[in-house]
Amino acid sequence: MSDTIYVTRPYLPPLAEFLPLLEQIWDSRVLTNKGPFHAQLEARLCEYFEAEHVALMTNGMLALSVAIDAAALSGEIITTPYSFVATTHSVKMGQLEPVFVDVRPGDLNIDPDLIEAAITPRTSAIVAVHCYGNPCDVEAIQAIATRHGLKVIYDAAHAFGVRYRARSLLSYGDFSTLSFHATKAFNTFEGGAVVVRDGDANVAVDRFRNFGIADEVTIPAVGTNAKMSEFNAALGLLQLEHFEHVRSERRRVDALYRAELGELDGLDCLPIPADTEPNFSYFPILVGPEFGASRDALYEALKQQGVNSRRYFYPLLSTLPMYRGLPSAQEERLPVATRAAQRVLCLPIYPELSEGDQRRIIETIKAAR
Repeated sequence: MSDTIYVTRPYLPPLAEFLPLLEQIWDSRVLTNKGPFHAQLEARLCEYFEAEHVALMTNGMLALSVAIDAAALSGEIITTPYSFVATTHSVKMGQLEPVFVDVRPGDLNIDPDLIEAAITPRTSAIVAVHCYGNPCDVEAIQAIATRHGLKVIYDAAHAFGVRYRARSLLSYGDFSTLSFHATKAFNTFEGGAVVVRDGDANVAVDRFRNFGIADEVTIPAVGTNAKMSEFNAALGLLQLEHFEHVRSERRRVDALYRAELGELDGLDCLPIPADTEPNFSYFPILVGPEFGASRDALYEALKQQGVNSRRYFYPLLSTLPMYRGLPSAQEERLPVATRAAQRVLCLPIYPELSEGDQRRIIETIKAAR
């Protein structure tokens, strides 16, 4: 049994499997600028996501920024306050104003029933998050967007490999963006991707990630350097071969938590949504007053036993200094998200978490009541 249990631990394939790919990079001397591994990984991910276009990126935040730029948005963007800060920072860095809409208690995703009331003449898009990899109500969101002529961008940072109604969750919306950060179920050390539905938009995405360059002598737009390196792409190809093993091991951890914690008073495990094949990226619990200890007291009790959990997502984005002055950031407008941020605690989950260490976590939680 290890002394410290971290909230996550990156999965890495056997080093012996990666070394031949490194040898190919050394032989070719192609390190970046859409080399052979980069091209192979994009093609493989197009198949895996059932998508026409996938553009690899340096990281997940740049993926979202690139999608926002390629969508040619303006004015206001309807989004969720319950997410990682990269979501709203990407909106704000695009010179756009986030408009917060509350989330649903069952999955902590943006509530479609509240979106329409937040639309104004300045609204140009909905940026929704598949929170913890749980699918948003994609049908309802698309219906609203179609009625009002809005773009739909999904921050799908948590959703690699998730399927909804027998279809890749990444195939919904005008754009879906992913993170391949070390903490994710699928990682390339660092990286990300944009899944693009429209061919013209894909051209804009491709140019924006490469400084706005169209060819050797033509630079028609402002862009940035968001290209994935050959090292990251090669690792991604290998990680893809191991992903179902990773999913299976995460499923094992998820199942034991649900069996042991699911009936505890005052402790709610988010349900696995219907018609969904999850990736088990996170295991959030919501700690209520009936539990007998507060969320923060439980966090400290776990920490005292060498277990690192995470209050994810806390603080709420609408409470941060750059957003709290927005009319949509008022706490009374966001009651569900506010309660969730005060109650949530994500427990350790990763493929190499042993049953012994997991039972240590479970017993600590039970003893804290």
